[in-house]
Amino acid sequence: MKAWELTRDLLRDTKPVVRTAEEQTWDATDVMAGTDFNLKLFWSSNVPGSAAPESLMAGALQSLENKGYILAPYADLLQQGLDAVAAGDYENLYMIDMRLRAIMQAAKPDPEHKSQKTLRYKSWEEFDAAVTWPADEAVDTTSKDFADQTRAAWLGQLVGAAAGTALEGYTADNIAEVFGPITSYPREPNTYNDDITFEIAFLEAYREKGSAVTGEDIAARWTGMIPLGWSAEAIALNNIRRGILPPVSGSLDNPFDEWIGGQMRGTICGMVAPGEAREAARLAYMDAEISAAGNGILGEVFNAVLAARAYTLTDTRELLNSTIDLISTETEYGAVLAFARNACETSPDWRSAWAKCDEEYVEYNWIHVYPNAAAQVVALWFGEGDFDKTLEIICGIGHDVDCNAAQILCVIGIQKRSGVIAESWYKPLIADDIVTYMRRPAKIAFADLVAQTIEGAQKA
Repeated sequence: MKAWELTRDLLRDTKPVVRTAEEQTWDATDVMAGTDFNLKLFWSSNVPGSAAPESLMAGALQSLENKGYILAPYADLLQQGLDAVAAGDYENLYMIDMRLRAIMQAAKPDPEHKSQKTLRYKSWEEFDAAVTWPADEAVDTTSKDFADQTRAAWLGQLVGAAAGTALEGYTADNIAEVFGPITSYPREPNTYNDDITFEIAFLEAYREKGSAVTGEDIAARWTGMIPLGWSAEAIALNNIRRGILPPVSGSLDNPFDEWIGGQMRGTICGMVAPGEAREAARLAYMDAEISAAGNGILGEVFNAVLAARAYTLTDTRELLNSTIDLISTETEYGAVLAFARNACETSPDWRSAWAKCDEEYVEYNWIHVYPNAAAQVVALWFGEGDFDKTLEIICGIGHDVDCNAAQILCVIGIQKRSGVIAESWYKPLIADDIVTYMRRPAKIAFADLVAQTIEGAQKA
């Protein structure tokens, strides 16, 4: 049926009805409440798990300036918007919001800014050509050892996300003051967070298509399975639902395209391509383009390659160093990794190394990929492959803790197998089904998640 035929039939086949006065009334109260709520969240919110304060509007302006864009003066408007939020003055808030968004739309890159002078790859092909990939290593995906590595990978992710959820959005000093060293869960743990949500969507698309999966296939799973996102992923979902597909979905009107959203979901790409650094990177690049660009894509590639190579490379520092070396320091992301490694090499302990990184990237939002990439390097370096030690460091650093902890503890799990993860960490999380905020699966048994991942790895 053509569209014109459907609309013709609707017109011709529908008889007039007489509606009561009540039926004719439009009540916009609920609509206004919903749009007001979403606008308030963009301006002023608290992280659900940790209650840390955040302003996405400030973060959007901050991110554009980080990338070297020139913005018209906005400080007064930003303060007026925050005052309007506090007063519940939504009429004025909408107008202020509009003006700030217009300022962002009009922003132009400053060619003299340090960020604009760095390398940002325009495509997977360009990035691929610039990297000398390590040779693939054979992994028997039918073996019991591989099954245990994959089980440990998911245990590490769940534990890291659960431990970090209570700590994200805070500094190392403030975490130490309130909690001291993180040697147990700061509060009762759960699996309800976004750290595995997008990985499950990727996994479903990959199980269907294998290595032939496309960004459009993954984006389709996003829009069908995932009701909402935050920052970059929220904008990407909105773009996808308007029919804007990757890679444009990740960069169009997206000031958060170099935040952590890609990096937080990289390991699944390595888990379905064990021992294959280049293939893991290709899948990660494709997946990241849905909601990221530039250095945001490299964050997902980095974690994917760490995970893929962890199946065959058991020395954590060797894995870290050789993976860092794959990413050019002509990119800002590669320069961040190199800076963080140097901080580790020249510091007596993780706190000293992190202090150097924290000072270097103080102008970046705590959800930005740069400080969080540095945090991963510091924790992997000083954690030395010990699960509990690595967890204590990455949780103690702060910033976007749940994303960082989930990813690097996944890598440690793959390397060291499930025996290194104490039952006290994982038992509270897998005793019942894993709960998500997805339309489907709203719940999934841990054993099923592991089995589906193994199936995906065998699909390629």
